[in-house]
Amino acid sequence: MAIRVPRIIKKSSTSLDVPKGHFVVYVGEQQKKRFVIPISYLSQPSFQDLLSQAEEEFGFNHPMGGITIPCREDIFIDITSQFRI
Repeated sequence: MAIRVPRIIKKSSTSLDVPKGHFVVYVGEQQKKRFVIPISYLSQPSFQDLLSQAEEEFGFNHPMGGITIPCREDIFIDITSQFRI
């Protein structure tokens, strides 16, 4: 049995650091952490559910310049680490 490491790129500070085929997501309830993730995550039902929940609670006002998902970082990593992409 292999352990699957999520394909999330965490250390990125500017829009120039976003590789082609990826986008920025800010995750956190109080302090937001910036993640650069593959666009292919958008096709995952669990990621779409997470985005829908964020939209219902907070709308789509993203002052940080990327999608903001107000959930705990460990929950976000747990969900995205299960993707089979």
